[in-house]
Amino acid sequence: MTVVKIIELIGSSPNSWEDAVKNALAQAVKTVKNIKSIYVKSCKATVENNKIAEYRAVVKIAFVVEGS
Repeated sequence: MTVVKIIELIGSSPNSWEDAVKNALAQAVKTVKNIKSIYVKSCKATVENNKIAEYRAVVKIAFVVEGS
């Protein structure tokens, strides 16, 4: 039987939501093994001087638990 665990992260980028998602995944792979999928839960942005200052993506990352 396989066990899958899901963690939720927030990635950020000054450029785009796509880069925010990629940054979240890039940080996750540093400490999490066996990542199988990523789900974008929501996208948000901060605004400064009437312009987007930072893109943020809330993501769920699924990975297989070792030994399962």
